[in-house]
Amino acid sequence: MYKLADDFVAGHAESESLREAFGKSLVAAAKQDDRIVALSADLAQSVGFGDFRDQMGDRFIEVGVAEQNLIGVASGLAAMGKIPFAGSYAAFSPGRNWEQIRTMVCLNDQPVKIVSSHTGLNVGADGATHQMLEDIALMTALPNMVVLAPGDALEAAKFAKLMAEDGQPNYIRLPRASLPVYSTIDDDLEIGKAYLVRQDDDAIVTIVSTGSMTSSALYASGKLMISGIPCEVVHVPTIKPLDKGTILDSASRTKVTVTVEEHQVTGGLGSIVASTILESDTRPQKFKRLGVYDDFGESGSAVELWHKYQLDVEGIVNQIKRLLDS
Repeated sequence: MYKLADDFVAGHAESESLREAFGKSLVAAAKQDDRIVALSADLAQSVGFGDFRDQMGDRFIEVGVAEQNLIGVASGLAAMGKIPFAGSYAAFSPGRNWEQIRTMVCLNDQPVKIVSSHTGLNVGADGATHQMLEDIALMTALPNMVVLAPGDALEAAKFAKLMAEDGQPNYIRLPRASLPVYSTIDDDLEIGKAYLVRQDDDAIVTIVSTGSMTSSALYASGKLMISGIPCEVVHVPTIKPLDKGTILDSASRTKVTVTVEEHQVTGGLGSIVASTILESDTRPQKFKRLGVYDDFGESGSAVELWHKYQLDVEGIVNQIKRLLDS
């Protein structure tokens, strides 16, 4: 279980960029392991690779606006013993190069690390074309692929090192928006683990969240508890392989399970958790997936879009209350 940061518990946590934190940590990892290289499809600064480009010399490769080639080059480097981190926007990678990821990376089980930023509605004014809401579905379907979604900057930084050490293909989804830091430097983080970040022996609701929604889920659980609705929150930074035990353990103690994600509900975390529960002996009285229901995003600020799609704190609280009242 995490020990939540004091500033977060007090309600005044600083928001930090996950992309920048990941990039800085990747530079530190590369200085310790000369096998690590980074590639970009003309978006180095935007995905957090600016420091790597500036500091690591010929260990950074700019392939240009050619996302399919990005994966081909990365797979070749992996086959030659390198640990390549390939960065772009999620709308382009895996949006434009899924077949190359499937065949060149996963089929050959090459340890390419796909770093995709600008996931979810929080891309904001760039609009629906850039608001990738389908990447969890695309990437969890691929054999051999590990799928990661950190919830704050500290987790993102830790994952850079963990990905470099992992021998499988990895995909990490990073938001554009800066997010409140709820974890601490001492909190444990492992690939393949989910974490009970809020526990209550009297809980009637289990909230299962991932990535950019975990801080909102935590704040929402606090408001629900004030309203007399005790909750547990399970944070899922590794979507695949899924830590079924931690999720089912919480769901078995409560009456209602709700999943929260900045993604289509079809094929996302909610669908994965639903099938996990159905295949187990756990039977919550009610279950609901919170996310985007078969719709594209639109232009607007992250705050406006989270509010419209009921993924802000108020929206999460209201949807859970309506579920309990139904």
